[in-house]
Amino acid sequence: MTDVDTPPLLAMRGIDKHFPGVRALSGVDFTARPGEIHALMGENGAGKSTLIKVLTGVHPLDGGSMTLEGRAFLPRSTREAEERGISTVYQEVNLIPHLSVAENICLGRERTRWGLIRHRSGRQRAEAALQRLGMNLDVTRELTSYSIAVQQIIAIARALDIRARLLILDEPTSSLDERESAELFSVLRRLKQEDMGIVFITHFLDQVYDVSDRITILRDGRLVGEYETASLPRLELVARMIGKQPGAAEPAAPADPPVESSRDVPVLQAEALGRTGSIAPMNLTLRKGETTGLAGLLGSGRTETARLLFGIDQPTHGRILMDGRPVRIRSPRHAIARGIALAPEDRKHTGIASAMSVRDNIILALQGR
Repeated sequence: MTDVDTPPLLAMRGIDKHFPGVRALSGVDFTARPGEIHALMGENGAGKSTLIKVLTGVHPLDGGSMTLEGRAFLPRSTREAEERGISTVYQEVNLIPHLSVAENICLGRERTRWGLIRHRSGRQRAEAALQRLGMNLDVTRELTSYSIAVQQIIAIARALDIRARLLILDEPTSSLDERESAELFSVLRRLKQEDMGIVFITHFLDQVYDVSDRITILRDGRLVGEYETASLPRLELVARMIGKQPGAAEPAAPADPPVESSRDVPVLQAEALGRTGSIAPMNLTLRKGETTGLAGLLGSGRTETARLLFGIDQPTHGRILMDGRPVRIRSPRHAIARGIALAPEDRKHTGIASAMSVRDNIILALQGR
């Protein structure tokens, strides 16, 4: 870990940001140092995303100052922030799926000769950026031929190609399993040894303590404090994030009354429901007034179960019952007609028709009723 006296790579001082009726940031300080992984923590709405958007030129600041490598820094766009060496990798990989790995890494910065793109030069640059991360990939393959975890690393390689000095990672592990997260952290430690500054935003406390050197906590748009990770106990971190000691919350609400006999018939049941090559036979029971959680790592079958219940995929064995009667849900239209709704995992691409209005999206969802 770098020493606290090391000159900062980035210094944000007294940052203010207002939106109509909302003070999103109030006098926030933040410091990123070279060769350090700095976790930015806070509950939803604490101001983390707004701070990053101010830093990367998405939002103009309303007060305060920023310096980057000792020089005044006030980006007017994300492109200007990139040109100064700041790159952001978001939770949702922000690359172009049907271009090759090399084309994504060099996009917007292609070298040309006589007006034509020099593809060989692009492939060499992409390979060099990936090798710096310990990755040997076929850069001529489409981006979508690789897993989400590898796509995250390709996005980091793009940041290296623009000679980033400060890398911002916004919830990079939300779609990764434990092994994939470990591979990503190995890449981050490699970059840290090269004196890159890294800002790591996450809700996973275990990962914060596994990989970060320092923690800055925000709450309600204000700075709570900056701490060395090793000296801040986990319970104290949670207490500072929520503003009270864990377990010292309001008195517990009265227990729900016992389930009455009229609710004994499940609203929905899955009996030995499964699909060959997708999910092994499983049972599920949902009663009126209940919330049933499906938990598991990436690839465990959560999404596949939802697809079976909503009629996107058809089971090869087992059955579904509603109100105690066997039903066959042959399509999402049939599921909607029976009162089943699905909010899919990838809401942006499969949950809405983004080119249509809110009104038309709602009407579209009601077509099966």
